[in-house]
Amino acid sequence: MPMSPAALHMHLTRNEPGIEVAVGILAQRFGERFASSRAIREQHGHTTTWLPNQAPDGVVFADSTEEVVEIVRICAQHKVPIIPFGTGSSLEGHVNAPAGGISIDVSRMNRVLKVHAEDLDCVVQPGITRKQLNEFLRDTGLFFPIDPGADASVGGMAATRASGTNAVRYGTMKDNVLALTAVMADGSVVHTGTRAKKSSAGYDLTRLLVGSEGTLGIITELTLKLHGIPEAIAGGVCPFPDVESACNAVILTIQSGIPVARMELADTLQVKACNAYSKLDLQETPTLFLEFHGTTAGVREQSELFSAIAADCGGGEFVWTDKAEDRTKLWQARHDAYWAVLGLRPGSKAVATDVCVPISRLAECVEETRRDIEATGLIAPMVGHVGDGNFHVSILVDPDNAEEKATAEAFIERLNWRAIDMEGTCTGEHGVGQGKMKYLKREHGEALSVMRAIKTALDPDNIMNPGKIVPAS
Repeated sequence: MPMSPAALHMHLTRNEPGIEVAVGILAQRFGERFASSRAIREQHGHTTTWLPNQAPDGVVFADSTEEVVEIVRICAQHKVPIIPFGTGSSLEGHVNAPAGGISIDVSRMNRVLKVHAEDLDCVVQPGITRKQLNEFLRDTGLFFPIDPGADASVGGMAATRASGTNAVRYGTMKDNVLALTAVMADGSVVHTGTRAKKSSAGYDLTRLLVGSEGTLGIITELTLKLHGIPEAIAGGVCPFPDVESACNAVILTIQSGIPVARMELADTLQVKACNAYSKLDLQETPTLFLEFHGTTAGVREQSELFSAIAADCGGGEFVWTDKAEDRTKLWQARHDAYWAVLGLRPGSKAVATDVCVPISRLAECVEETRRDIEATGLIAPMVGHVGDGNFHVSILVDPDNAEEKATAEAFIERLNWRAIDMEGTCTGEHGVGQGKMKYLKREHGEALSVMRAIKTALDPDNIMNPGKIVPAS
């Protein structure tokens, strides 16, 4: 059985004297922008899965890089943990405070600082959400494509190396962050990267910090790559007789070089949940949701090419549309998949997990996982960004049923080992946080020691989001 969060973090101890002093200093310095009420502290602990909520001792709502520097220096002086917080939508305990400490909430740092439309980039603060950013950009003819579903903060998306439904065409956060500003564990400020589209000048510190989940530094500014809004967008759904046939259609589509923008799989149970929650009338069978971007002629050609591939794989008719309102309804249903799943078993807790495998192993991994779910008797719909080999399972668990929780934990462990053994990864986009630390040794081997060395060098007192990604020993 996987180790519990308590076992994973037993080496972390609270620095009671330091926390008490830091809380007093920060409360006096920030006044109403410092919160220590239980409700707000628990809001800034983890609430989205079954990992226990580990609240910080205080929350500071920062307004600028300079304020983040000040907070970090106070905490560093007294060796108090620091946990960055954007919107709290992460899924693996990233914002928990297992040793207490101070949560730095950057939601007020939500401005667009510059837009360089001619260079297809912009500079933003970390608290702006992806929807706020695209609303701001709308009249420029540009958009930021990374779409993890939740309206996450851009800083949090960078910290967890998020991706989402558009990743198959536009890449992930690591591909779309050109440069950033970060406050390090000693309060120093570093600027990584430039607005140039490529560089050979030294270590790639931007990509070291993207995906570091706040364990190396706190991101306070980002330079993001933008894209032109496509001339035409077409999207639709295609039913399949089984999950394996749908996955085979995905593999052939990618291998054929069709530049699909979004390619999502929902199994039968997930389609049933979406129909009920989002008032759809989709055929309740494994279904691919697709979207194509380009010229009017281009998206039509791409849609027709996919239709032929789907038919060869046993799929039904690909029903597609270029009407924005129809596409919006369809993709909103996809984004609401988590909430839809809860309706399948009222009173249960949904535990979302993800893995990613090479596209050629996708059908095999998904099919083995489907059989595993059937053997356990769990209610666990599958949905995923299958265009890049990434899929999610949402397990519905009675939180008061210890046997059922143990069954779910064992299933999640098998799923992660399965993906790693297929030369994939234990997480394509959720990140490591607390929940997936136990899989990293098997995935990375001795490279985990290199990660630990970097963490120790940059954060010798282990105050930057401790208890996440890399165990102290």
